[in-house]
Amino acid sequence: MSETTPARPPRHRGIYLLPNLFTTGAMFAGFYAIVVSIGGDFSSAAIAVFVAALLDGMDGRVARLTNTQTEFGVQYDSLSDLVSFGLAPSLVMYTWSLSTLKDYGPTWGKIGWAAAFIYAACAALRLARFNTQVGVIDKRYFQGLASPAAAAVCMSFVWSMDKFGIVGEEVCFLTAVMAVVVGLLMVSRFRYYSFKSLPMGDGRVPFLWIIVGVLILVPFFVDPPRVLFVVFSLYLLSGPVMTLWGRATHRRRRGVA
Repeated sequence: MSETTPARPPRHRGIYLLPNLFTTGAMFAGFYAIVVSIGGDFSSAAIAVFVAALLDGMDGRVARLTNTQTEFGVQYDSLSDLVSFGLAPSLVMYTWSLSTLKDYGPTWGKIGWAAAFIYAACAALRLARFNTQVGVIDKRYFQGLASPAAAAVCMSFVWSMDKFGIVGEEVCFLTAVMAVVVGLLMVSRFRYYSFKSLPMGDGRVPFLWIIVGVLILVPFFVDPPRVLFVVFSLYLLSGPVMTLWGRATHRRRRGVA
């Protein structure tokens, strides 16, 4: 009788630890932002979202450097982004400011949570659209405002107001407009520069860039929240300006031709 070879148990696929630790850290920072905002510590909540953005920028780079990119990591990163840059900013804005709209009547109260939901829903739609367009769009540009940049605009605003003693109730109408506008910009067709084409490592850059970096870093250490708010607000405006300018230039060229 011939001996039968025992069947091997199926091998279980593992996941790479290092990049997913950064992704988990980013998700934790977003969750922490929600928790501390419920307790009323809005500056810490805003800082936590920026920490999440920093960790989110590192996980992909670590995966590429260590050659540990997987489909699991891509999907996990998207879920982490939804928590850190979708749910966390919307709930921080709601607990800080938008919830006070109910003092103006039941209808205004509904507008408050609706504005927060619009932001969160747009962040989810933005991430879903980005995942389906990977490998198709020009990597130099984002279509629509990236969710980390959108979160940075909103959280730097909250951080600035809280630092200078301006309570959310005083700017609740402005916060509602900001939440809706920033949310819609995420799902817009405006092009935003992605900075992915910038030279890294041994790549050389013009000397002027070093001066610009110094001019940004020095004020940043003096007044981080307001510098971040100005920088990311300018980036937010760059999309519509760059897109409309490009369309106008294209029309002029067609008119000349």
